[in-house]
Amino acid sequence: MVIATGSSAPHLKALFSEVQHFLKQQGSPCYRRSGAPECGWMVVDFVDVVVHVFSPTARDYYAIEDLWPNAPEVK
Repeated sequence: MVIATGSSAPHLKALFSEVQHFLKQQGSPCYRRSGAPECGWMVVDFVDVVVHVFSPTARDYYAIEDLWPNAPEVK
């Protein structure tokens, strides 16, 4: 699981797009994607990794990293 924070709706959209583009080039096709930049949370599932892109407000609200408190954190 990768969790990223974008500063605005255009930033969320750019991060989301770049992740999809990069992983497609690596041979990892997207299985499923959901969300919209205006909602503050976008998610893309590559089966082996799930990427969440949040606005700061949505990330604080959902706090999904708290679901796996023992997972290693990489800055």
